[in-house]
Amino acid sequence: MKKKMELNKTELIKLKKITAKGNKDNISRTVFYEDFFKRNPEIKWAFLASMVSRNAGWSMGDLRGKWFAKLLSDEQIGTLFLTYERANWTIFEDAFPQLLLYEVSKQSNCSMMSALAEFNVSPFMQQEWETFFECKDEERLMNALIINEQHVIERPVLLHHAYEKKVFHSFLFNVQEWFHFSTVLFPTRHGKLYGITVKGFRHTKKRVELGKKLAKLLFHPPLFPHFYEFAIKTPATGNRYDYEKYMRKSKEGPLLREAFPIVSHHQKEKVDWFKGRNKISSMLSKEVDLPGTIDLTEWYEKKRSQIKVGVELENIFKPRG
Repeated sequence: MKKKMELNKTELIKLKKITAKGNKDNISRTVFYEDFFKRNPEIKWAFLASMVSRNAGWSMGDLRGKWFAKLLSDEQIGTLFLTYERANWTIFEDAFPQLLLYEVSKQSNCSMMSALAEFNVSPFMQQEWETFFECKDEERLMNALIINEQHVIERPVLLHHAYEKKVFHSFLFNVQEWFHFSTVLFPTRHGKLYGITVKGFRHTKKRVELGKKLAKLLFHPPLFPHFYEFAIKTPATGNRYDYEKYMRKSKEGPLLREAFPIVSHHQKEKVDWFKGRNKISSMLSKEVDLPGTIDLTEWYEKKRSQIKVGVELENIFKPRG
């Protein structure tokens, strides 16, 4: 990589417009992450982000399915949707300019990463990108991006008064855990589901550990080709049928873009999450192991049956007004 260069104002505006286009909704985020990975397979985090984004899309689409409607009010459903939408919007708003600047740097053979300051990206990631240019350590960069994304959503989403009280410390959070939103699934076109469940979702350290485990699973050599084949041959719709069709199930519920409108977001002054953090280096280097069971196909089948029975019983014994 040659010496560093600066982007001009016109180029910066172009990158901001591309980011805004990609951050339209869950489907566009999934597509933009996936397309970036196709062009730059060395940036593994982009594929991880696309597959996790698919999970968020299915989870949000489920909110308009028949089971949630029997348990939650329309207002509660809207609150859960906005929580997922806001978290994923916030991550993309921070991460995708990084990816675009890397791509520009790669094409020009000059580091343009000093422009990350224009997007208020943490100094932590500014340094990690420069380290990547020097060392080409793909695993370290992926872990750094995982750490960054989880810290980026900590204050504006998990600790924000509008979400913390209404969702993360409420009945709604228990409901979404019961519906296995805390389990991330990677499907194959052979009807198999692999995944990992997070415990202690409210804690950033636990979410980082989950991200690292998911990355290890996603790029596990025997499985990665099957996950990638699924991704490139299955357009994201924000409906669980995207992978259930490979399990010979029928479609339930609307597509995500039919279920919810496009949401316009805005962000107040961004605070650098990295200030005062002194344990990030250990978080970056810490190794993780995959759980003993990663094939969740059978678990998934049982869980879906439990949900249907549980919701019906809840309605049978629910006090009538």
